Amino acid sequence: MPPLGIAIVGTGMIGAVHRRAALLAGADVRGVAASSPQRAREVAQSWNLPRAYRDIDEVIADPQVQVVHVCTPNHLHRAMAEAALQAGKHVICEKPLATTLDDAQALAALAAANGRVATVPFVYRYHPVVREARARIAHGELGPLHLIHGSYLQDWLLDPASNNWRVDPALGGASRVFADIGSHWCDLVEWVGGERFTEVSAAFATVIAERGAQGAQSFSTPAAGGARQAVSSEDVAAAMFRTGAGTLASLTVSQVSAGRHNRLWFEIDGANASVAFNQEDPERLWIGRPDQREETFVRGPGAGSAEQRRLSVLPPGHAQGYAQCFEAFVADTYRAIDSEAPQGLPTFEDGVRSALIVERVIASARSRAWTPIE
Repeated sequence: MPPLGIAIVGTGMIGAVHRRAALLAGADVRGVAASSPQRAREVAQSWNLPRAYRDIDEVIADPQVQVVHVCTPNHLHRAMAEAALQAGKHVICEKPLATTLDDAQALAALAAANGRVATVPFVYRYHPVVREARARIAHGELGPLHLIHGSYLQDWLLDPASNNWRVDPALGGASRVFADIGSHWCDLVEWVGGERFTEVSAAFATVIAERGAQGAQSFSTPAAGGARQAVSSEDVAAAMFRTGAGTLASLTVSQVSAGRHNRLWFEIDGANASVAFNQEDPERLWIGRPDQREETFVRGPGAGSAEQRRLSVLPPGHAQGYAQCFEAFVADTYRAIDSEAPQGLPTFEDGVRSALIVERVIASARSRAWTPIE
């Protein structure tokens, strides 16, 4: 198969991550579209790309582009992904897939109707030791599940001077912290544990009432001083879930937890054993057993499940992390376009599932009541 021609729409931090992953997967990055033609020209020159597209219409009109990577603010996802799918392109769309459940469902239906590969980067599935945890649970090593618990904590919006388009519901959607990072945790533990959430009780809190009016790139150092503006989206959230099998799950998410840069952590406790994973220490999987017997499984190509070995592209002691997860996800998407069926590839259907959970979490936080998901 000749190299896939791809275009990237969006030039922020995550757009650069997509570009690197595409290049490493052997794609031909044809060009980039940005918030303005001038910005597209600047980035095309910086990234050494042949084209700076004026807009999404120019992207989808390019016959050399087979795959469109949508890396824009959330409110643009549906229109751009829809245009690409209608033009017969395959699509990788950043999460959340859309800011409403209806929009996410429409995109998934369109991808299916057009026979296009359409994926969403729930890339934490691609940590090798996460695959190991999933395999052990699927093989019954943990026994019946008793409890699922964890958190996803960041601190990049701790400073009241910090602001970003994600804070604005008109651009990011009705939920910020839960839709942005809580969605990752939910996708991960449902996929690893094999049990789906069926109801939720949630609460949101906005702990920084005003932020600097000037937006900035994600994870950048905020500028001191200046005007302030009111904040309506949540900084922290807590949720309790119940799965279809009756297992309780609890989750805490925050973007204002000092010292926690990107700490996605979960533990799944079963009748015979427990497993725990920390994304800030992604080389190891903790396995607990009765009678104080513990095991630390270390990522590597020579042990563990087949998927763990497949994704361990470096020897033990040579750290793999988020970047390698993203690279594996993009490579698997391209393999799917080449008619392969990679295990665990998150599709638009997974994006719909995430949108459903987010919608029900928002409803529960507003009603202060247990809310059905299925």
